[in-house]
Amino acid sequence: MGPKFTELPAEIYAAILAQAPTDERQQTTLSLTRAIPRSPVPLHYLFETVSLKAADNVFQLYRRLRGCTQDVRWVRSFSLKTWTVDADIVVNLVSILPCIERMTLFIGPSFAPEHLEEMLEKPREGLRYLSLRFRPYLPALSIVQDPLHPEIARGQHFAQPLVFFRLEPINTLICSPFLRTLPNLCLRIPLRPVAPFVSQSPQAAPALSILDLSTCNVHPGDVEGLLARFKNLKHLILDGCDIIRGDFHEGDWVAIGRMCALATVKAAKDREKKLKNWLEANATRFESSDKNASQQAAGEVQRRRIRPGRRGLAAATISLRESPPREATPIVRHNIDVPRIRVVPSPPTLRSLSTTSNTHLRDEHAIRIEFEQGWAEGLTRLDAVRGRLYQSWKNGVRVMYVAGDQSTEDGLEGLEDVNDETIFHTIREERGIWPAPVLCLAGSNSDTENHADGCGHAAGSRIWDDNI
Repeated sequence: MGPKFTELPAEIYAAILAQAPTDERQQTTLSLTRAIPRSPVPLHYLFETVSLKAADNVFQLYRRLRGCTQDVRWVRSFSLKTWTVDADIVVNLVSILPCIERMTLFIGPSFAPEHLEEMLEKPREGLRYLSLRFRPYLPALSIVQDPLHPEIARGQHFAQPLVFFRLEPINTLICSPFLRTLPNLCLRIPLRPVAPFVSQSPQAAPALSILDLSTCNVHPGDVEGLLARFKNLKHLILDGCDIIRGDFHEGDWVAIGRMCALATVKAAKDREKKLKNWLEANATRFESSDKNASQQAAGEVQRRRIRPGRRGLAAATISLRESPPREATPIVRHNIDVPRIRVVPSPPTLRSLSTTSNTHLRDEHAIRIEFEQGWAEGLTRLDAVRGRLYQSWKNGVRVMYVAGDQSTEDGLEGLEDVNDETIFHTIREERGIWPAPVLCLAGSNSDTENHADGCGHAAGSRIWDDNI
């Protein structure tokens, strides 16, 4: 006769619990410990995935784990899904959990920016997923918020809280060294112009592949800036951003498609301008240094020139007084002759653009036709630009392309010389690699039938599981 269920070894109980779904494993373990309290049921499953939905549970867990050095290391996933909780207790609880890999926090009215700073002050090298949800103004105050329901918004006669917060910290965040390998970013701040703060620095998240700025105040120029900045961006989600303002006009979406295809041309021109300024600044500095060296040498000769006549016996041959330091006066000149260096635009990487449009004013199919037409026109122009640079390269002009580390645009860093003509012909010979991006106008509609195949919403839903 085999052993009873209550007499199994701990390894068997562990194997049984490992078969339970992740979101049910904690409750299954708890039920098992209550059903067979004397059996060696592994307790680490109680803490491996922690999901708290009541404010009282936060303090209870903190009291249970405080001082338990082994138990706190079992916690791998921590989820707090309640708006009404004491922020100080949450900070204290998170501070004693050193091995968190996934963390989801609902940021309620008791949270202040200082709480988040304290919680994230020390790097968590094992953290792989972080989701922060902020509640709308009523009944809570938040830095990042979901948009208010239209009925609630119509009844409010005061500004939303985010108008009182500066957006400069967004640039600090996006340029953090810890985000250098970040592939996916969702940043939703209703009606605020966050795009320039996301894309203004070359240090901004160079590995970004999916960017969601839905509900933000995004203009067409911002779209061009985002595509010019992020060289690996594949999916751009702009639900509720109204990138086309006012009444629709024929050709609006042609312009959007053309701009998306030509964003790398803008990036190349901006890089050329910075490179030219750097070359001129260095040429000015070298010229200033050479002139100062010549003046100093001439002064030495003048001081050593022998005067006619006999020198007096009392004439001092040395001086104990230090000569005043000679300050270099920089020579500022314009139109300095510096080597001409051109930068070849990179091929586009965008695969999908997802946004919201009043399709009852324009046929959705017609909008997509216009967008694809603009994209084709943009590729033709991009091809022409690269063709002209190819001729310049053959004529001896130095041409470079963007490669390597893009965290700085100082001088020639991040650029490499073109040594093979094939880089100019890629679009013409393999144009099928860059078809028009998928244009999805379904917005945040959860009905998958309304979404275009391969749109950014599908890519985002596989990453962010909060159904925003």
